[in-house]
Amino acid sequence: MIFSKRTGLKGTLTIPGDKSISHRSIMLGSLADGITEVHGFLNGADCISSMNCFREMGVTIDHNGDTVIIHGKGLHGLQAPKETLDVGNSGTTTRLMSGILAAQNFKSRVIGDASICRRPMKRIITPLSLMGADIVSENGNDCAPLLITGKPLHGIHYDSPVASAQVKSCILLAGLYAAGETSVTEPYVSRNHTELMFDAFGVDIKTSGTTAIVKPADKLYGQKIMIPGDISSAAYFIAAGLITPDSCITIKNVGINNTRDGILEVVKMMGGTITYDRLDQPGEPAADITVQTSDLKGCVIEGSLIPKLIDEIPIIAIMACFAKGQTVIKDAQELKVKESNRIDVMVQNLSAMGADITATDDGMIIHGGKPLHGAVIDSHLDHRIAMSFAIAGLNADGDTEILGSDCVNISYPTFYQDLAGLR
Repeated sequence: MIFSKRTGLKGTLTIPGDKSISHRSIMLGSLADGITEVHGFLNGADCISSMNCFREMGVTIDHNGDTVIIHGKGLHGLQAPKETLDVGNSGTTTRLMSGILAAQNFKSRVIGDASICRRPMKRIITPLSLMGADIVSENGNDCAPLLITGKPLHGIHYDSPVASAQVKSCILLAGLYAAGETSVTEPYVSRNHTELMFDAFGVDIKTSGTTAIVKPADKLYGQKIMIPGDISSAAYFIAAGLITPDSCITIKNVGINNTRDGILEVVKMMGGTITYDRLDQPGEPAADITVQTSDLKGCVIEGSLIPKLIDEIPIIAIMACFAKGQTVIKDAQELKVKESNRIDVMVQNLSAMGADITATDDGMIIHGGKPLHGAVIDSHLDHRIAMSFAIAGLNADGDTEILGSDCVNISYPTFYQDLAGLR
């Protein structure tokens, strides 16, 4: 797909539902007694992978647009899958579902696409094994395919070396089945959708500082879930409105969970013009967000802020190219083990467009204000790379071609249509 320079991006749009909450709604709804009704479900390929995996384990799931009805099987009602569980490109499905599978009374095999089969799974294999799980990497490289033989589990306290909601949630889900209490301490607090949803479904879950503590559950209770728009998807339009001349964009019903709102903090740090009207509705906090063209300035992004915006760093790097001065992103080693090595891919592609950007071991340094020009961009089939460079292409001289642009279907199938709809 090819993008050319534009000005005057104006309009109002509603983005698809939050990807993280959509995954968790399928999983907890499947384990609950009764019906779970989900509104605002994200119809991206990753979330469909979660749905298909639980269907393969005997869960009836009715899917109509962004409404999903899950006929829960109860904590111990999952059936042995007849086929290998294929997670596609979804790291969330892989890691969270493994915590559930580790406690079942059957064997399962989990596989995904080429990207998933390169992503590190030792980070969940280690704590699950400490809980008594039988989980191994089929090829002995600590990656998928994973072979999981369900076993009785016991609670542990785990000091996670990374602030990762996927690791934390995997352990907490296993903790639902474990004998005794299970707790996870992170270096910084990662997104807390699992904890919030546990509480809604009747699980005994507590948090203290950077520690989450769960007690084994007897029963989960089906719920009605209202999913707000995904702030990670909104981030591309936030950036577009800030850096594209003569622009003003309103994004409706965006989730602003305080463990996910790092992009809003960065916009304020960079001096961007942004307002948001909080919505009075059930479920996680949400707001209508409006941004307009702004003179941005560089800043330092580090420490406890990183887990709150890890998926938004590629688009933040684009914003930094249009800011005055230097932007430093550090403590972001997790970027290396996403769908692509996002540090290397961002630096290579932005350098090709003429940006002054340097990779570091844990992030990047960007000197803003250097005009960008069109280039051929390799997305590495990473949806967040493709969407970020679509926004860059609208603000670069000449044409920008994105290879593998269809990968946006992973999280935002209508992204290009929504972008083209801004006038």
